Amino acid sequence: MGAGEQLVGVSAYSDYPAAVQSLPVVGDALMVDLEQLALLRPDVLLAWESGTPSHVVDEFRARGYRVATIRTRRLQDIASALRRIGELTGHADEAELVANRFQSDLQELADDYAGTSEIRVFYQVSSRPLYTVNGSHYVSELIELCGGRNVFEDLGELAPMIAEEAVLERDPEALLAADVDGSDAFAVWARWPLMSANRYDNHFLVPADEIGRPTTRLIAAGREICQSLQLGREQRAASEP
Repeated sequence: MGAGEQLVGVSAYSDYPAAVQSLPVVGDALMVDLEQLALLRPDVLLAWESGTPSHVVDEFRARGYRVATIRTRRLQDIASALRRIGELTGHADEAELVANRFQSDLQELADDYAGTSEIRVFYQVSSRPLYTVNGSHYVSELIELCGGRNVFEDLGELAPMIAEEAVLERDPEALLAADVDGSDAFAVWARWPLMSANRYDNHFLVPADEIGRPTTRLIAAGREICQSLQLGREQRAASEP
């Protein structure tokens, strides 16, 4: 939204756009370098609502910092976050344009895949330990936009750890995972050739930086998911008698 020059520090693992790699790293979701923070003298801190511990936020405020907590659980939250940061940085008009474009791109994606046949999907956050997401997570929303159904959408926890047996019981027709581990991401499932996703050879990787970070780059991740699930439908149809 044009406020990049106002950013004085970043969290660990920040790497996009390239310019942020030259900025001081203040910490991560759990630990913050208070000395570095004091040197930077920021006017406002942006905290991750569902990730930064509340006691850390309370400590920031007790030290006199202005803290804005940003919620990024659902796709709509990203548009809201853009508008909020735009207001905080004096770039409300630019932020409105970016947020509107993000929402328009999401709607276009939904329209493109409306009416496609449902396909059951397991999204694997990590294989050891085995984690997934429930229906309240933005990844699950993207799957739904693409005509898929998250087989663990009904779980209560946002990112629960699950057993392999639970996945087999729900018999997904497609496996999705970030590309951090490459093709090895699905090695754990090779022992069960009769699982539908294995019978259809529906194993799909999504770029980790795009799917793992709640930003406007989720549009690119969504397109990747939609294309993968469409291929999954075709391979399912080809495997059926």
